Amino acid sequence: MRHPYLLLHIAVILAGFTGIFGKLITLNEGLLTWYRVLISSVALFLIVHFTRAPHPKSWKDRLNIALVGLIITIHWLFFYGSIKYSNVSIGVVCYALTSCFTALLVPLINRKRFVFSEIVLSLLTIAGIGLIFHFDTSHQTGVILGVISSVFAALYTIYNEKLVQKFDTRVINFYQIVGGTVGLTLLMPLYLHFFPTDHLIPGFSDTLYLLMLALFCTVGLYLLFAEALKQIPAFTVNLTFNLEPVYAIILAFIIFKEAKEVNFSFYAGLFLVMTSVVLQTMISMRRRKIGM
Repeated sequence: MRHPYLLLHIAVILAGFTGIFGKLITLNEGLLTWYRVLISSVALFLIVHFTRAPHPKSWKDRLNIALVGLIITIHWLFFYGSIKYSNVSIGVVCYALTSCFTALLVPLINRKRFVFSEIVLSLLTIAGIGLIFHFDTSHQTGVILGVISSVFAALYTIYNEKLVQKFDTRVINFYQIVGGTVGLTLLMPLYLHFFPTDHLIPGFSDTLYLLMLALFCTVGLYLLFAEALKQIPAFTVNLTFNLEPVYAIILAFIIFKEAKEVNFSFYAGLFLVMTSVVLQTMISMRRRKIGM
């Protein structure tokens, strides 16, 4: 694809809707995530089957891909927990910490040296999240869950960046979602024991939202995401995904009237997060021009 940044930004727009669906769907975060991966795995099976995508030759490779799928599934579990315990705006802003954890984890996992500019921009993002957490005490549980979700999102991006260099993106997403479905299915009895609910089967509106979430904001989004990772570094991808809060917050303000639920510290924190995005974009463009 000649325009990987276009693919990336389309994926970001789709990602902006994931939080909205998380609020619209009345199921708890565990069931919501389970139905999401289940529907997505069926859709991806059909895509892989009818397009005759090449499967990894060894079962070890298939298992490794599936294990990375468990990471993104856990991310979704905490992400939707963050939204359920606070609101869409808090949940998606916390996702911006993904770039911070990426900057810290990439050198440790890939044995590379730390990049000063990435660390500084990550600290700016942390300051923004800190403003939201410290001053907006009513949403601290949601913030904690959102921070945990961003750790798993960073790990997913780092490991997925390696996979897309070796395997077809359709197959990667298929085995990852299947891995997440199997793992979460095994976990659900224990999960429902500690977080019981009488609402196990989605109603008509929930089913419609789940289909849209799975087909467009999961299958479509992560196929675009994986393609973009082939040509764009993980840190840049995650920082670009920091734009997700902008789209999601605008939608949340319009649909759920969340502007009434946040205070000045939220806007101050959001400003710092978005500043880090703008600065990283400028740095990336400058490096691209000089061939770095």
